Amino acid sequence: MDDKQRFAEVVLPHVDDALALARWLTGNRTDAEDVVQEACIRAFRAISSIRDADPRAWLLAIVRNTAFTWIAKNRPKVMVTTDDEGTFERAGLEMVGPQASPESMLIEKADSEHLHNAIATLPIAYREVLVLREIEGLSYQEVAKALSIPIGTVMSRLARARSLLIQRIGMAGTGKAGVA
Repeated sequence: MDDKQRFAEVVLPHVDDALALARWLTGNRTDAEDVVQEACIRAFRAISSIRDADPRAWLLAIVRNTAFTWIAKNRPKVMVTTDDEGTFERAGLEMVGPQASPESMLIEKADSEHLHNAIATLPIAYREVLVLREIEGLSYQEVAKALSIPIGTVMSRLARARSLLIQRIGMAGTGKAGVA
């Protein structure tokens, strides 16, 4: 099998997941597309090196590293947040059934935006673990491999991310600012 065919079989099925992770890390679709494009080039160059690795975790690790390299080159050293609310608005509306009232749709949309904003404010080390595990559905082992960290670190960061998320969602409801 040549590299092009292997790339099509190993990488292309996971491009949507790669784009989703890149969007969480970069904060918007345009930058995420640039990151995924660069990550795919890197993946193609290294396609012959993948053996027994999980292709999805392998690609997401490349996307993560590419995103951090891209952010370091293209962004000032500030917190990265997302500005692509459209995805979350659509997701909030899609989760509501066809019989939903305008009130329930508005509440669902506000809850979705609230959760999205809370996730976006997490420190990157916690956010990436949370996104890979809870949104992308990777196992603890796959997250550990993708981030090149021990599984215990994955579990502790995930626990801390969940705790911070709960605090921030609770604090926003009270009008108080959460501090991490």
